[in-house]
Formats: sequence, structure tokens, C-alpha cells
Amino acid sequence: VTLTLTLYNDVLWFNKVQGIMSQSVCVCVIQNGAVPGEQVKKDENSRRGNWGNQIEFVLTSVGYAVGLGNVWRFPYLCYRNGGGAFMFPYFIMLVFCGIPLFFLELSFGQFTSLGCLGVWKVSPMFKGVGYGMMVVSTYIGIYYNVVICIAIYYFFMSMTNLLPWTYCNNPWNTPDCSGVVGTAHTNATLANVSAALSAVTNMANRTKRTSPSEEYWRNYVLNVSDGIGNFGEVRLPILGCLAISWVVVFLCLIRGVKSSGKVVYFTATFPYVVLTILFVRGITLEGAISGIKYYLTPQWQKILDAKVWGDAASQIFYSLGCAWGGLITMASYNKFHNNCFRDSIIISVTNCATSVYAGFVIFSILGFMAHHLGVDVSQVADHGPGLAFVAYPEALTLLPISPLWSLLFFFMLILLGLGTQFCLLETLVTAIVDEIGTDWIIRRKTFITLGVAIVGFLLGVPLTTRAGIYWLLLMDNYAASFSLVIISCIMCICIMYVYGHRNYFKDVEMMLGFPPPAFFRICWRFISPLIISFILIFTVIQYKPITYNDYVFPDWSLVIGFCMALSSVVCIPIYSIFKILTSKGSTFSERLKNALRPDPDWGPALPEHRLGRYASPGPEGMDMRPTTGELEEGREAEKEHKDEMGSNGSTLKPTPTA
Repeated sequence: VTLTLTLYNDVLWFNKVQGIMSQSVCVCVIQNGAVPGEQVKKDENSRRGNWGNQIEFVLTSVGYAVGLGNVWRFPYLCYRNGGGAFMFPYFIMLVFCGIPLFFLELSFGQFTSLGCLGVWKVSPMFKGVGYGMMVVSTYIGIYYNVVICIAIYYFFMSMTNLLPWTYCNNPWNTPDCSGVVGTAHTNATLANVSAALSAVTNMANRTKRTSPSEEYWRNYVLNVSDGIGNFGEVRLPILGCLAISWVVVFLCLIRGVKSSGKVVYFTATFPYVVLTILFVRGITLEGAISGIKYYLTPQWQKILDAKVWGDAASQIFYSLGCAWGGLITMASYNKFHNNCFRDSIIISVTNCATSVYAGFVIFSILGFMAHHLGVDVSQVADHGPGLAFVAYPEALTLLPISPLWSLLFFFMLILLGLGTQFCLLETLVTAIVDEIGTDWIIRRKTFITLGVAIVGFLLGVPLTTRAGIYWLLLMDNYAASFSLVIISCIMCICIMYVYGHRNYFKDVEMMLGFPPPAFFRICWRFISPLIISFILIFTVIQYKPITYNDYVFPDWSLVIGFCMALSSVVCIPIYSIFKILTSKGSTFSERLKNALRPDPDWGPALPEHRLGRYASPGPEGMDMRPTTGELEEGREAEKEHKDEMGSNGSTLKPTPTA
């Protein structure tokens, strides 16, 4: 151990004892996740930092991909689009679009060890794509934390003997309110048959039943105004919870991936514990099986419906977080030779399996609620905030010790949201720090994180007003919709056809030690871009102006929504024009050619990894993309370097693992 520690500080001593200690060094390096033969370091990239270990990266990426949409969107899409039949197109889209795009973004960020702005040294004219990713992450980060803060509020309100949305005898309730557990003077247990019959009778006698949970949500928590233009006052309890949410996010990211990597051991794993507890409780309830059957019973005729395939492709694309910039950012903190191919498969499959598992949890409870009310499951099923804050909380009031189940459910939502929010904030901070790139800004990264968190909090304040729910839905439906599809499509075109697929395949091979499998090469070049184009066309064809219950959004608000969507896309042509105008050359074609060429600094970040054609930068303005002959020369140079370095050379390639 003493000799191994000495190697960190004394290269000469390493040269003297390398023959004696080579085997021990290799063992220590392997244990730390590096490649056998490389010098042992605390961080491979000491200037920028790396994950503490590879588990931290996988858990962070799982927390990023597995979010609120897995719980409140996928189960609803599944039962609406044919139940078990929806699984077929869903997993087809996962294989041909989800996993390949996930692998592409991970390998892109890991190869350069740069965030969503720095990676576009591959073709500087497309740097606007990186700015578009930052804009999208900003929008999502603003409204996502508002959803988290509402979950925090519900969590605090669940710390009581009786959930406040159980009965209809509160000041915020209306005459249309009809509870499912009788009145406050009745015995609120499952054995009280008269209470259940009373609730069903009241529901039948009313033209429109309004549940206590819905009125609590609309009239008390949000105190919703009559329109998106009527902001009203700030809801102080929600504002306080928003401040708590941003403070928690900042503290978890105070040391970047070094601190967040430790937090995810809990935030990424405990939701599965809660899901399992709720699942076990749910399937023991009467009517749960009918809810699960409603969720899974296949309607095979719907497979021929294009809308089903469009929903499957869209859900895969948005659920994995592609084109947000987060995947590139998280992978940039990996060690250069990390097997991101294996990681992409593990994370993508885990994300989709979580969606399916969450469906069992949701529909077992909804099936019990439908059985209790004597109605069809479709009448109690919902999605989005309506599921998380209305339908499911109402179902929980039917359970014994309902505050306990409510605490677990909302704590799970908080953790799911925080896992995504960590990556969104880190994406913005990393992009800023990488773009400035000085040692001064790197040392003060914590202050950049604090500044971004404060700005995010201030921008989220309008969403805590009485009109906040309208703006939240507007941002959710427009800010991160078709713009993500366009960004992802342009990214594929740039890497595969501008930079060149052969060049990129060689880069991946140099990084992983083996080339991308043929299936992924085909998907990257042809299949995935076609599916992305299909998603874009489907989104445009299926577009409908958003509504909230009976409220129809005015035209001026929809214009604002489209402006938010275009604000991320417009970054791409604006920066492209700027780059062409500022590039060297006397003619437009020369300027265009220079703007498309890789930057001389493109490639691995560390000198020990810049081998072959990256061994030394070419003259200024030289096309850095190698010819076939240059590739052969690069292989020879790598072989010679390996022979010279022997067992301690850094060109040893890791054995590919599954």
C-alpha cells in the first residue's frame, strides 16, 4: 500500500520499481475503474474531476432517466393504447431508437470529457445544438422543481392523523363535492359499507362528481385563478416549498458530481423500495386484479393504429431524456475507457422496466378505488398532475393508516423528481464552466451552481401564483416537445454525416477497445434518424391546443408556448450563421468548410489518450478528419507506442464486457 501511494507523487520511483510492482499496480488500477497499465490517479481527469466510481454514474443516470413521467404518464398511455399490446411497439422503439440514441449521447460526452457545449468542437458550426440543449434544460428545470415543491407540500400535509382531502366538510369545498369515505362523522374504514354506498349514491345523484382531493388541489393548494393571464397572489406555502427544493438541489450539487454521486445511492434506489411497498399493499386490495387486467389486457387490433406507435416512440424518446444535454454531461465525468456501451443498455432497460413496474403499482390502487365506487377503471384513471395529486391521493384515503401511504407516495415522487433535477442543474453549470474553461472558474464552480440555483428559483416564482398551473402545463407541453426531436435529429446528422460515421466509429473503438456493434452503426446512420423524423411528423399531425379541465388556453398563450419551443431550435441557425461569418476564408464556401471542420482541440481531453490521429494537432485550418491512409498510420503509431511502453503503456484496450 505504501509503495502504491508513492506512485502518485514520484514518477521516477515508479520507473524504478515498475518491474517489481507491475502486477500490484494493475490490480489497484482495476479496482479503481481505470484501464490496466495506466498510472494510478485519484481522478483520471484531475482538473475537471470524475465520478467516485462507476456505480455513481449508473445510479445518477438511472435517477435522471427515471422521473415523474414513468409514474404518471406511461401507465396511462399503456391502458389507453391497447394495454399489453402497447408493450410490443414500446419495446420495439426501445431497441431501435431508445438504446442507440442513449449510447450515442453517452459515448459523445465521454470521448471528449466535455459538456453539451464543449462537445461541438466536433463541428463548431453546430454548437447552436448545445445552446438549444441548455435552453431546453432551463425550461424543464424551472417547472420540474415546481412540481417537486408541490410534492413536498403534500408530503408535509400528510403528516397528520387525517388527510385533509378525505372529506367534503372543509371551507374550500363546494356543494358538488362527493367523497368516497362518507362524512367526518362516519367511520372512515374499509368495513363501513354504509359510507361507501352513500358515496356511490351521492355520485349518482349529481351530474358531475367533484372529489375532495380535486377540490383540495384546485381550491386550496393552488387556489387556481380563472385564466392564465390572471396571476393573482403568490401562494406562500408553495413558494416556501420551492425554496426548500432549490436549497436541497444546491446542497446535493455543492461539490458537483462528487457530492451528487453520493446522494444518488439513496435518491435513485429508495423509490424502488417505496414502489415495492405500494405494490405489495396494492395487490392485496379487493379489485386490484381488475385494475391490473385493465392495464395489461391486450387489444391487438390497436397495433395497426399509427397513433399507438407514435405514442410508443414519443414515450421512449422523452422518458430517456435524449437531447436534454444531461446524458452528455453525466458521461463527460466518466473515465475515458469506461464501457458506456454496457451502461447504456443497463440504464435504458432499467428505465423502461421501471415504467412497467410503476403501472402495476398505479393500477392496482386505481382498480381498488373503482371497485369501491362501483365504476369502471377508466372513470378513475388519469395521467400527469391529475394522477399524482388528485386520483392517487384520493385512492389512498380508502386505505387504513392512509397518512403513512401518502407520506411514502409523495416521498417517492420527491426523490424521482430530484434525481432528474440534479442532472438538469449540473448540465447548465458544466456547460458554463466548460465554456469559460479557466482554472479560476473551475475553482469557483460552487458559486456558479449557487448562481444558477438562485436564478432558477426566481424564474419559478411566477409558477407559484394562482395562474401557475396554467404556465406549468404550457411549459410542459411546448418548451420540451418537438424541439427535442429536432435537436436530436440534427445531432445524429452532424455526427454521422458531417463529422463522418467512419471517424466516429474509430473514436468509439479507440475509447472502448472495440468498435460499436453493427446493429448500433446501422441504427445511428439510418433507423434512429428515421424514427426521430417519424416522431416529429407524428407530433405535428397529432397536435391539439392544450386544455386544463374545461379551460381552453387563449391564442396569445399558445403563441408564447410556440415561442418557447422555437427559442431552443432557433439557436441552431443563429449560431451557424454567426460561425460562418466569423470563420476564415475569402468566399462563402471556404467559410462554410472551415466552420464544419473539427476544431484542432477536438478529441480526448487528456494527452495520454490523444493517440493516433489525435497525437498532435494539425496546422491551423487543416482538415482534421483522417483519410483511410491516415487511419492506417494511426494504427501503426498506436502499435509502436504500445511496444515502447510495454506493460505500462496507456494504449492497452479493455476487454469488452457485456
